[in-house]
Amino acid sequence: MAAPICVARIGAAHGVRGAVKLWTFTEDPLAVKHYGPLMTKDGARQFEVAHVREARDHLVATLKGIATREDAERLNGLELYIAREKLPETDEDEYYHADLIGLAAVNALNEPLGRVTAIHNFGAGDIIEIAPPQGPTMLLPFTNAVVPTVDLAGGRLVIELPQEIEGDDAQS
Repeated sequence: MAAPICVARIGAAHGVRGAVKLWTFTEDPLAVKHYGPLMTKDGARQFEVAHVREARDHLVATLKGIATREDAERLNGLELYIAREKLPETDEDEYYHADLIGLAAVNALNEPLGRVTAIHNFGAGDIIEIAPPQGPTMLLPFTNAVVPTVDLAGGRLVIELPQEIEGDDAQS
């Protein structure tokens, strides 16, 4: 069975009746209500979204069994997961971050560059983080130009390293 996928993170309590701020990591933020029970990564606890509404940069959700502000406060920072099988299939050239993490990164000559350790998005597009066997990690734009090939079945992706990194100083 595939590892569970993190679809949301609970934030601070909202109000006095047990509602929480909820940040989702799904294309449709409100889809979190339709996945069924959400669980902690270890599967020890499950939560069902009773009601959800959009707020400025997050959702406000009530979870079944969470009725007080104190109960809600204890959940702050908790990540919520679902089984990978509950997610819809991706389109071509679309990937779940969890499917990319751990893949081998190679160059066009199939020489190893490292492993994918994370996918980030700081607002200007996805960034792929590659950890080489030694040395600092590389942060590269996750674009078709830099990552022309993703081979999930083969467990690798091909990286075309940019010729020049902005901020590099050839004079030093």
